[in-house]
Order: sequence, then structure tokens, then C-alpha cells
Amino acid sequence: MIYLDHAATTPIDADVVSVIEEALRHQYGNPSSLYQKGRDARKLVEDARRVFANSIGAEARDLIITSGGSESNNTAIIGTALARRESGQHLITTAVEHHSVLHTMQYLETLGFEVTYLPVDDTGCVTAQQVAEALRPDTILVSIIYGNNEVGAINPIKEIGETVRDHQALFHTDAVQAYGSQEIAVGDYHIDLLSVTAHKINGPKGIGFLFRRNDLHLPHYIHGGTQENDHRAGTENTPYIVGFAKAVENMLTKRQENNRYKAELKQHLLDELTKRDVAYQVNGMAEGGLPHILSLYLPHIQSDKFLIQCDLKQIFISAGSACTAGSLEPSHVLTAMYGKDSRRILESIRLSFGKENTKEDMVLVADLIAQVQSRYSDN
Repeated sequence: MIYLDHAATTPIDADVVSVIEEALRHQYGNPSSLYQKGRDARKLVEDARRVFANSIGAEARDLIITSGGSESNNTAIIGTALARRESGQHLITTAVEHHSVLHTMQYLETLGFEVTYLPVDDTGCVTAQQVAEALRPDTILVSIIYGNNEVGAINPIKEIGETVRDHQALFHTDAVQAYGSQEIAVGDYHIDLLSVTAHKINGPKGIGFLFRRNDLHLPHYIHGGTQENDHRAGTENTPYIVGFAKAVENMLTKRQENNRYKAELKQHLLDELTKRDVAYQVNGMAEGGLPHILSLYLPHIQSDKFLIQCDLKQIFISAGSACTAGSLEPSHVLTAMYGKDSRRILESIRLSFGKENTKEDMVLVADLIAQVQSRYSDN
């Protein structure tokens, strides 16, 4: 079995599973309870919150623990829109955002907000200049993805943050794919809101956080108790929170090493394809993108048919975002980059690498791609 869909989700590290099991068995107290068992759980939650905050150069008080990236994006975008509606109703984003951003923007449009969707170039990026030109006196939020989940393009987040800094608009970035490989300093980058999830860094699903600059007020998105400093109601999921913190510690310890290794795997696969005279082009950034994501245009190979061939051989890859893989809609990312009539849209695959993958895996994948392309080319 070869798993090459780490951009969709990652296997959980063994030591992360261990700390989750320990908390499930022994730290079952409600963190809001005043007795010892509750205080013990509260300490675990707050210790984890400090781990999360330190990883992005923030203060623990600035973090709202959520159920993951989609909730964090929704909270940041809808919360900002409703809180700042009297100051303006214009928002800026890009055409290649994750659907938890795009669909949220579309929802706000039904409420009367106006959204500018910035086009991207053929690397999948926007520029700070584009953002500057789109800003208006009534702009209240700019939301730009940090690293794209389909093609791995990295946007100039620091430059965009500097562009937005002196405007009334807040700056949000979806860092779900970038968090595991990029060093992030929210203060230096002038980021007001940032979304992260655990399951992209070998942690559990269903847990994430939203960084919110401490002086920002966001209306309640989930109502009930006063958890998360009265920002998000609901009993905290202590086992998954401590598991998330362990995954973050692991990630920080070996981030540079893992980045180098995944980049080597990516290059090894490309070299093996070249050896086999496979026709291919890299979608997006040929160099300088997220190290774990590779989007390939394979002429004459329809991605849906190729994925079936891979599945039969226990090689697991995707054609794009897992959130839309079951739909018949073409990739909105590739459409934005190359146009709706480009063959790339139906003849591209996404491979995303993990630390458990090997160079031998790359050889086997290259063999399969070469075989399938030869078969379809002959036809």
C-alpha cells in the first residue's frame, strides 16, 4: 500500500495516539469543573494552548480552539463580516481558496455583502499589488490562502499583510496546508486571523484552532457556555487537544528535516518520470511551493480513470481537494489558473507526500504512470 494523499489527511503519529488514549482513560474531567479532576483537565487544555500559540508567535489568550479548519475559516470570515458590517460590506479573497472559504463568502453575498475574487496567475498565486488595487474604503476583510491545497502554491503572505496593515480591513489566512511546513509569525506578518487544523500534521481529525488578534471582537458562532474565554461554547475535547499539541511538538522538532525529505521525494518522482519518457508538466510552482504537494498534468490520461488504476494497485492519490473529490465539478483551482477549456483540468493528479513514504514508492508510482500513459497514447 502506498498512501500519497497527505494533503487530504495524514496518519496519526503513534505517540499522538498514546497521549490521546491516556487522556481518554484518565483525564476525563470537565475542564470547566472546579474540583481537582476538572482542574487537571483544564491544565492540559491550557498547556496545549500555549504550545499552539508558541508555534505561530502568538499569545495563548489569542487562540480559540475549534473543530478544525472549516470551523476556523467560517468563524473568522462570518464573525468579521457581522462584527464590522457598519464599517463596510466589502470583502476580498482569491478564486483558488478552499471551499470552506469560498462557500462562506458566497453565503455572505446572500446577506448583502460584496466579494471581490482575485484572479491568480499560472502558478496559482496572487500579488500584494493585486490586493492593494482591490482595497476600498468599505473593505472590512481580506482572506488569502497561505498555501494552496491542490497545487501547493505559496502566496506572499508577509507582503500582503504589510499591504493591509494600514487599512481598516482585517487580514485572515487559511494556513491549514502551510502550517506543517512553513514558519509562521503572526505579528511579523501582520496577520489578524489564522486557521489551522490538526489532521494535516499527523494529529487527530476534528480539532483545530483559530488565531484571533486579542483586541478583535468576534460575535459568538456557537452559543451556550462560556468556554474558550466566552468565544466558543461547548465542553473542550481534552484528549484531542492534547493529541493536537503532541502533533505540533513533533512537527516543530522535525519540520526542516521533513521538508527536505518530502522535497527529495518529489524530485525523485519527477526524475523517475523523466527516465521513463513520461510526458508531464507541473501545475503551479515548479519550485518554491509547499514541499509535500505535487500537482501533475499527464497528457492523454484522464484523472478519474487513472485513479481507478491506482486504487486497484493500492496506490492512493487524488485528482484534487478531498472536499470535492466525490463531485463531478472540475477543479476550481486549475480552472482559475489555466482556463475552463484547458485539458489540464481533466488530466491532472495531485500527489502529496508524507514522512513514511519512500523513494521505492516513487519508483512504483512512476512505473504505473508510464504504463498507463503508454496504453492511452497507443489508443
